[in-house]
Amino acid sequence: MDMRSAQALKSVRQERPPALLVLALVLASALSPLAINIFIPSMASIAGDLSASASTVALGLSLYLVTVATVQLIAGPLSDRYGRRPVMLAGMVLFLIGTLMCIYADSAALFLAGRIVQAGSATGIVVSRAIVRDLFARDRAASMIGYVTMGLAVAPLIGPAIGGIMDSAFGWQSVFWLLAAFGVVTLAMIVAKLPETAHSIGAPVLVQFGAYRLLLRSAAFWRYAGTATLISAVFFAFLGGAPFIASHRLAMSPAGYGIWFMACSLGYILGNFLTGRLSSRLGIERLMRAGTWVSFLATLPPLVLFLGGHLSAAALFLPMLLVGLGNGLAVPTSTAGGVSVRPQAAGAAAGLLGAVQIGGGAAASAMASALSHSHVAVAALMAVFGIGAVLCAHWRPSA
Repeated sequence: MDMRSAQALKSVRQERPPALLVLALVLASALSPLAINIFIPSMASIAGDLSASASTVALGLSLYLVTVATVQLIAGPLSDRYGRRPVMLAGMVLFLIGTLMCIYADSAALFLAGRIVQAGSATGIVVSRAIVRDLFARDRAASMIGYVTMGLAVAPLIGPAIGGIMDSAFGWQSVFWLLAAFGVVTLAMIVAKLPETAHSIGAPVLVQFGAYRLLLRSAAFWRYAGTATLISAVFFAFLGGAPFIASHRLAMSPAGYGIWFMACSLGYILGNFLTGRLSSRLGIERLMRAGTWVSFLATLPPLVLFLGGHLSAAALFLPMLLVGLGNGLAVPTSTAGGVSVRPQAAGAAAGLLGAVQIGGGAAASAMASALSHSHVAVAALMAVFGIGAVLCAHWRPSA
């Protein structure tokens, strides 16, 4: 780290973080989830244009998610070894290359390859969390993670709507041109405003990956990772089951589903905002436990209503406002706790926690999809994940 970078980093740590630095981290965190959601309305257009089946183009979502999880496992230790800036910059460059591959794809195979390369943007999720932990103590880190991860909620909220409008007006390639523009702005912000924040870099790569062994043996880490995963699983179970219930049982249109779905995203944004405001005052433990209780209790009214034979859009979607609120309280605080277990390996911890969270969410979504013929079963599954998160948050490991 050169003298100028060291002085910039000292300034950031001593003062309130510059707004443009926070914006750079928000953009970096939002890029990957935006790329997940924005192309979904265009899947039919892409399939027709590339003469591919819908199931083949749908692999652009599942392959992207698998690669995101893998990238997080790799990017964390690499950022501990080589520094936060170069790893995040490399991920953004890969994202731009993958986006251009998608734009100019003349076959489904090239399009899917582009989606895999695009997933390099996942470095923004894991490294931004490590950067926040580099800069701030544990409780304030939760506050900053709360603000930064608002992008993870805003992107799914607006992505499908923007993608659908762009596709209808200009064709599906315009959606990826928009992603490319977003990626260029994010890359420019990182270059201009992000100092190197790693406390120490240079240990051999194998040593950095060895941090996973220590984390895997740490009950304290698994308490936080388990809480983040289970509380997220409540939301992912909804994602897996609600579309089928909405379309087949409630005869709801995709546009109607999108409007009702905003309740969950708005709740998550509110929860992240409250975490940003309150974590330094109340501490991450209290907010994490409160968030798990809010999400769990929110799963009970729909379960009771469904058991009583009452199924409506309000019963299905409105409780998700509180589920999202609980997630917004519990995810940033449990993440801050997880990356603080071993601050010298914050990158590895952020990567492992993120991969476990996404993997658990994917499993929860698959389980809910398999049960989506029964709205009662989906509600019960969400409640099970909710009480699991409560128990994990209240667990006091001895080591």
